[in-house]
Amino acid sequence: MPGPGAFRGPGRQEPIVHGPGAFRGSPRREAPRRGSLRNGSRRLVGGLRVRLVVTFVLVALLSAVTATALAYRDARTAVLQRTQNTAVNDLRERVAAVAAGFDLPPDQRSLSRFAAQVSEGLGARIVVARHQDLSAVSDAYADTEGRITAELRAAVRAGDGARFQRVQWRGEPYLVVGMPVTYADGDRRTSGLEVFAITDLRAERDDTAALLDSVQAGTVPVVVAAALLALLAAGTVLRPVRKLGRATRGLAAGDLGSRVAVRGHDELADLARTFNETADALQASDAELRTQEAKARRFVADVSHELRTPLAAMTMVATVLEEDADQLPPDAARAARTVGAETARLSRLVEDLMEISRFDAGAVRLNASGTDLTDTVRASLALRGWTDRVTAELPEGVRAVVDRRRVDVIVSNLVDNALRHGAPPVTVTLTPPGADGRVTLEVADHGPGLPPEARERVFDRFYKADEARTRNTSTAGSGGEADGESGGQGSGLGMAIALENARLHGGTIEVGQEAGGGAVFTLILPVTPPLLGTDDEGEDR
Repeated sequence: MPGPGAFRGPGRQEPIVHGPGAFRGSPRREAPRRGSLRNGSRRLVGGLRVRLVVTFVLVALLSAVTATALAYRDARTAVLQRTQNTAVNDLRERVAAVAAGFDLPPDQRSLSRFAAQVSEGLGARIVVARHQDLSAVSDAYADTEGRITAELRAAVRAGDGARFQRVQWRGEPYLVVGMPVTYADGDRRTSGLEVFAITDLRAERDDTAALLDSVQAGTVPVVVAAALLALLAAGTVLRPVRKLGRATRGLAAGDLGSRVAVRGHDELADLARTFNETADALQASDAELRTQEAKARRFVADVSHELRTPLAAMTMVATVLEEDADQLPPDAARAARTVGAETARLSRLVEDLMEISRFDAGAVRLNASGTDLTDTVRASLALRGWTDRVTAELPEGVRAVVDRRRVDVIVSNLVDNALRHGAPPVTVTLTPPGADGRVTLEVADHGPGLPPEARERVFDRFYKADEARTRNTSTAGSGGEADGESGGQGSGLGMAIALENARLHGGTIEVGQEAGGGAVFTLILPVTPPLLGTDDEGEDR
């Protein structure tokens, strides 16, 4: 039986033994489902600003969650470790002090007194003392069976050191420390006396939960600050991008002087510098092209003007030769007529070139007035002797504000084109204005029609639908060139001049195809043109 001082005390502290119900802190909160967050982010992600803000917020949130988890883990571990060390040390010291005067084997009364004395020194913690079949509890009303597990009792009975276990009992956490009392002699035999102390861990649980709540509460300001920083960063990055976008749109709209201010030496500055260099090169090229185009137009106008005087003399000579052709030998007569026809064609070409040059220079004006379109179209056909060759459907009383001379030019070119390159019958149909306030004049033939590629270019200057043909045979199909006269070949500019005159009235000319073949040209004119003015003298074709 151990005497005073014979008690050796508990051995070394062993690692924690976790039972099935071991307390592991507050339950983990369920993480939000990634699928829903991902789908929501896909709906939110749009422009570069939104992507930057979302990225900043996600990084800040991930950092805050990681820091919170690490802080909670470290704080919980430190609190529990401190509590465990304190409980083990306190129990070891108290048992050593009380067991020094304890006699073995004990009876029930002495064992109960032993448990009560140990409990008094541990701050009224519940203490259970066991010796073989005897068991005593410092608090007779305390239920200890559910808190001291069989696993812990077996570990204490088998070892010579302190063992502890965190358990959940009735939803509350507890720390149970157990140790055997051994003799102090050399063989270190166990005395059969086992002591268990039960420590309430609710205070520690509440402390770690409060720490977790405080850290989580600090996550919201972090995320808000990250969003604000993201907005500032996005503004800094996107401001030059927006300026570059505005400059690019201006350049695409035709403002070749659009530039971007270059600030700094980063990638955005390099991009702005490259844009400015590109815009400078484009502006220089455009200026050069415009200069060359202006020179070419002036050259055509000057040449056309200079040719008018010698052509006038040539026309008079050709007219005289044609009048006396019947008195000349057959070969000479044929040559005289050919010279007259080609001189007339050259004269028309020069007049057409001068007309086109005036359109290019923007020097044309409308001499518009209220006009009876029915009379205008009928007079245009009669003037050129086409009344018997064209079927005209001209309702009476169709009026519009137009330039009569220019409408005559349009009609003559469209009808002459149909007569030259289509097949009879050629029909001219005038339709009164409808709800849209537009008058239409349709010129149709029954020839082979125009292929799709020719319809797109039929109004180009000097365009020939059949490139293999020479100027003497003009164009193929229903959409060749016209010059406003029925004799000879066209100048190659008639359809272009007709379209320009239609546009001058605020209208257009559309080309299509009849169901059974044949081309259809439709002149569309507003009842009142958008712009009115005075025409220059000498502008007639």
